[in-house]
Amino acid sequence: MNYTSPIQLLSVAGLYQGSSSMSALFSLAGLGALAFFITLATQMPVSKHPTIHFAAEPALLPVRKGKGSNEVEHISLRTLLETRCSSLFREFHELWWLSNGHLQTMYCIMGDFSKNDLMWYSRTYLKLADGGTLGLDWAPTDQSTVADDAPIVVVQHGLTGGSYEAYVRAILSRACAPPEKGGLGYRAVVINFRGCAGVPVTSPLLYSAGSTGDTRAAVMYIAHKYPKAPLLGLGFSLGSNLIARYLGEEGIESRIHSACVLACPWDLRQNNYGLLNSFTGKHVYSKALGGNLLNLMKRHLPSLLVDPDHQVAHAAREALKLKNPTLEKFDDTFTRIAGGPAPYWPFPDANAYYVWSSSHTIVHQITVPFLSINAADDPVVRHVPMDGGWNGLVVMGLTKGGGHLGWFQRGSGFVDRWTTKPVMEWLTLMGQDIYHEQKPRGRRIYIDDDGFLREEGTEGLGVKVVEEGVIIDGNRGEDGTTQGL
Repeated sequence: MNYTSPIQLLSVAGLYQGSSSMSALFSLAGLGALAFFITLATQMPVSKHPTIHFAAEPALLPVRKGKGSNEVEHISLRTLLETRCSSLFREFHELWWLSNGHLQTMYCIMGDFSKNDLMWYSRTYLKLADGGTLGLDWAPTDQSTVADDAPIVVVQHGLTGGSYEAYVRAILSRACAPPEKGGLGYRAVVINFRGCAGVPVTSPLLYSAGSTGDTRAAVMYIAHKYPKAPLLGLGFSLGSNLIARYLGEEGIESRIHSACVLACPWDLRQNNYGLLNSFTGKHVYSKALGGNLLNLMKRHLPSLLVDPDHQVAHAAREALKLKNPTLEKFDDTFTRIAGGPAPYWPFPDANAYYVWSSSHTIVHQITVPFLSINAADDPVVRHVPMDGGWNGLVVMGLTKGGGHLGWFQRGSGFVDRWTTKPVMEWLTLMGQDIYHEQKPRGRRIYIDDDGFLREEGTEGLGVKVVEEGVIIDGNRGEDGTTQGL
């Protein structure tokens, strides 16, 4: 990726001083510089190996005895990671000029990633039973080059991101490259939330950290389209929370065969508390997140106001009165009402929404192999419960540094992400080495009289393709949205 020097990083801050919703975020440049010099002055030699937590009795997984073999042996998840995902245990050495979590996060937001890990997608628009719309971005664009039973990486992006995010492309550009070019030859699909990455809002609902209905509907469609392919979940930040909740809620009915999540916020109430109880947390990060959501809502305001008497329309009008809101203030005004359908929505306040939507309380119910990676110096996710619900299928990783979705280290002539290699090794292990029975997972799927794909037991969910084959340039973000969060 393009090299952005520390001096360039600091100079960028001045470019955004005219934006009231962004000025606090970019004032972090000066604060980050101060933190950098303090770090240099106080740094003591310490081990940079990540902390990896396994349950007392890691699960035994069915593993192919050879490539393509149907003969299996059962091996401990711990042994598999130690031998086939060894980079997970290696030290993370951050770049000298990105030596703390603030600087790592700032580079994720302000760095120039436009020339590396380039991705194009073929988009499918799905109409949902409630009238909403999802955008599924498939890679590679020519789906005929990938076998129908090839593993599919199913991606859930961060708070207001999309398939264009650099942290998404860093993985998919490698996973979707053909084997002869050093890739895995996998298929991938990014589930773009309602209103994100150019997806229109066509009903009076957006999305949230806890409402898994859209994830469930999209995964049902993907599994129906490719019934022989193992689905490998990959989540980032808010998307990590949704994947964790989906897996916990579905249990043995999960259509996803494994998952890896990065920077999962886990306990939303505790991490919101952490944001609000520090100056940078409240006035920089929380306001950047709240501002992103407010800008997204404004972009789709006409759709949210179609029925002026609807509770979401009332919430949207109240949200328009907010000036530079924190994440909690926006969620208390809008998300707790518009973030999902009845019977759970609306919530009485943001705190109730956070408690209900957290994933740390449900991780013990996950029934597929699950790897989580967080950073101890993440300024957005400050509280990481490391017990993994004492679930033998769950592995919790915590690096000393990396910030929020950063993990930047020196590559071969460029800035690289430490997480890329362990994630790729995990995808190789789960997609090629683990034995998956080629039979449908989850509840029976059927098509109703109106052409909606549905599943037994969740008749409120439904999807129908409305447009396919739209080529998407995945290398450009959205105006008014801060990248990397």
